[in-house]
Amino acid sequence: MAALEAQGEIWRHVGQGTFRGRAPLGRPVKDTLLLEATTPSDLMDARRLLEPQVARAAATRRIQADIALLRKRVAEGRSARDRAACERADDAFHQSIAQVARNPLLIALLRHFSSARCRAVWQREWDRTYRRVGVEEFTRVHGDHHEQVVDAIAAGDGPAAHSAMAHHLQVVSIDMGVLDPEPPDL
Repeated sequence: MAALEAQGEIWRHVGQGTFRGRAPLGRPVKDTLLLEATTPSDLMDARRLLEPQVARAAATRRIQADIALLRKRVAEGRSARDRAACERADDAFHQSIAQVARNPLLIALLRHFSSARCRAVWQREWDRTYRRVGVEEFTRVHGDHHEQVVDAIAAGDGPAAHSAMAHHLQVVSIDMGVLDPEPPDL
């Protein structure tokens, strides 16, 4: 085992196991393992649970400068003309809402979500969705949804911000194929 580790074929971490490949740099091991195990469906489930609450909090804590920043983020998303630019603008928008909520733990959690969005499995799914929906439709729908979230935050309407974000993430989840548009009857 020591020889394989010295050659960079494996790496070990006490209490977590032995892993094939080189040890990850600059990120705690548990975070890396968590990100590797996270599917697009897992990520969207977590986002649907957390981000509407973050939007609600942002509506109660926003100041005028925050609204200007959020509107700028919406405009950046609307002007994006390729998948990578859309991804960057979308990520910046969602991260900015966490900043407006002014809760360091929520900011850190959304950064963690952003890290999962950088993984190849997410990028493949995002690319499929982007191509299937089409550039103009994708940017229009996302822009409209983001604008609805910002309008609710600007109005200080927490429930409306929650609802707008929940709707947005539900539509994204359906478009990505990670949520059934019509849940089964129980």
